[in-house]
Amino acid sequence: MNADRKRWEARYRHGEGIIPPPAGVLADNAHLLPERGRALDLACGRGGNALFLARRGLAVTAWDFAPAALAPLAEGAAAEGLELTAQARDVLAEPPPAGAFEVIVVANFLDRALAPALAGALAPGGVLFYETFAREGLAEGGPSNPDFLLRPGELLTLFAGLRPLVYRDEGRVGDASRGLRGRARLVALKP
Repeated sequence: MNADRKRWEARYRHGEGIIPPPAGVLADNAHLLPERGRALDLACGRGGNALFLARRGLAVTAWDFAPAALAPLAEGAAAEGLELTAQARDVLAEPPPAGAFEVIVVANFLDRALAPALAGALAPGGVLFYETFAREGLAEGGPSNPDFLLRPGELLTLFAGLRPLVYRDEGRVGDASRGLRGRARLVALKP
């Protein structure tokens, strides 16, 4: 097992059984979800987004690098009778197939090289929900390595072939005690 996987396994074992709420980009924009379809929660962690999507009637695939995150998610979904498949997967080595999903959710994960595959994995009319940490961060938490932090406006550039429906990247503008700070959000439609 490589060092990254060991680190993530230890992190998920520490808070085992705790399912977080869905990401703000998903919860705040749930009205943009289709009534049916296939959804992918990429880098799902403990699966708050995956459960949210499955409870709304979508057929959900949840992928994470760390298997320790997935067992409680699969058990919880089965107990509720939800259509959810949780799988350990290195998405960099095995990106999602083209046109496979009506919804893709990514939260707290960034690998710029994966952006074209994510856009390509959306079916026509599919919706991407993306939220992660920004370099102009004023909030605590998140990675310290700038490789894993978005530059101002970068989500729009990474997914330029999609139609933006919702975008927030407030940086340091205005009253820093209010608003969405240290994160950027994009909801975008594949034409």
